[in-house]
Amino acid sequence: MAKHSHRFVEDFGGFLGYGLDRESNENVVRWYLQKLSDDEVSKVVVRRMSDRELEEIFETLGGILRKHLSDAEYHRLFLKE
Repeated sequence: MAKHSHRFVEDFGGFLGYGLDRESNENVVRWYLQKLSDDEVSKVVVRRMSDRELEEIFETLGGILRKHLSDAEYHRLFLKE
């Protein structure tokens, strides 16, 4: 059984460093998001977040999804319908 529920963080073997170039920045953000969404990590972090922090992250992520995904992509890619 894999340690993470996402493949990128398991398979990526390249450079992780933010600020070098666009590709490296994208890789770092994907890596961070997948590490953060790991069940064990997210359980600990979310429990420690304030109500305001929960609201901020919910609004930020929702805004990103609304901005960058069409309704069809949201249902297909994010909701997996």
